[in-house]
Amino acid sequence: MEEPRKESTPRLDCAGLLSRRFALDVYACVRSGGRRRVLAYEKGAGGVRAMVEHLGLPTASAHLAPARGPPQSAWC
Repeated sequence: MEEPRKESTPRLDCAGLLSRRFALDVYACVRSGGRRRVLAYEKGAGGVRAMVEHLGLPTASAHLAPARGPPQSAWC
């Protein structure tokens, strides 16, 4: 007796989801109109940090000030 086939659901990558939802082609170069390609895919934090440091970009997150309420004159 044959086992029933499992129906596989097609999964879209991030670029496919952006293309479907916003009609945005993330692989299209804005300057030349050519096609971009993925050079690297990093999942681990150590690899990402090393890549960012190599590019000379800041690795520390920016300090965000706490949220404030509106000025008191707005409530009068």
